[in-house]
Amino acid sequence: MFLAIREIRHNKLRYGLIIGMIALIGYLIFMLMGLMLGLANENTAAIKSWDTQTVYLNKNANENFSQSLVSKSQIGQLGSHEALVGTTPVVMKKMTGHASKQSIQFMCLSKKQYLYQKKLELVAGRKPRNNNEIILDESLKDKGYHIGNTVKLNSQGKSLKVVGFVKNAKLNISPLAIGSLSTWQQLKGTNGQYIASGIFSDQKTSHHHPKLAKYSVHEFIQKLPGYSAQNTTFEFMIGFLMIISLIVIAVFLYILTMQKLPEYAVLRAQGIPVSTLTGATFAQAMLLMIIGVVISLIVTLITTLLIPQAVPMLISWPVTILVGISLIVLGAIGALLPVHIITKINPLDAI
Repeated sequence: MFLAIREIRHNKLRYGLIIGMIALIGYLIFMLMGLMLGLANENTAAIKSWDTQTVYLNKNANENFSQSLVSKSQIGQLGSHEALVGTTPVVMKKMTGHASKQSIQFMCLSKKQYLYQKKLELVAGRKPRNNNEIILDESLKDKGYHIGNTVKLNSQGKSLKVVGFVKNAKLNISPLAIGSLSTWQQLKGTNGQYIASGIFSDQKTSHHHPKLAKYSVHEFIQKLPGYSAQNTTFEFMIGFLMIISLIVIAVFLYILTMQKLPEYAVLRAQGIPVSTLTGATFAQAMLLMIIGVVISLIVTLITTLLIPQAVPMLISWPVTILVGISLIVLGAIGALLPVHIITKINPLDAI
């Protein structure tokens, strides 16, 4: 460790550049992970915040919630931990003021069921009490929408009043407007033939509805449009960057070791054991990786404080720190190449 620290202090610029490279790679990995988790959260915020465990859909919907329609005859008797849920994409327009049109998802809930009664976490206002009232996801506050505004959805004739804002009400990256079942039927144009898109339950229930297809929440989330492809893309990018970090530290240490071979040979001729030299190389690699990762974590923290709320960024610090530790381990693995070279040094070369 003494040799490693002394050499880093003696060659500040050289090792500073290596630390900077490691910090940039770590920062990029942490930011990509934050974007991946942020986008995943915006796809599933409503489902997870409502503690959904089981979803029932139409058997012919091909596991697609937006394509599912269920009738009253298919549902039968609902349990106390089950709720009808219907969604449809809409364009919301504010009747007064300067708020722009917003492409959102309209979601219907029944006032008599557990989702409406227990799971809606309001951040302002109150829950809708009749068919002419809705609540919005809190992100729409930044788009110019406020409690008391009157809005129209699509080309629907009647206007709806915004009476509250709810936390974590997003599905498929779209903010939700939550209202009544009858409003959903009008927007969907079902003429009363269908009463919802499916059923949500906050319990891992047995198959209570034989006419419908049952999915666990994990299966349902994986089938959301674009969700799996998006996460897989980010995971591959993060994986490749971690491999690149391994290669970078290995190459830099290899070059530095090759430049110092005459000095190492002299040290070996003076009786310095191989274990001391290899230990110094490992310590040097670990120091470079730890300093680089800590810098990248600090810069990531600063970025999360400054980044606009519109950017879908979610930093999970336990996961981020685990990835940081993985980078340090990869640095130790990268040090195996120069260590192998050191073990092959012949002291006679110095003589």
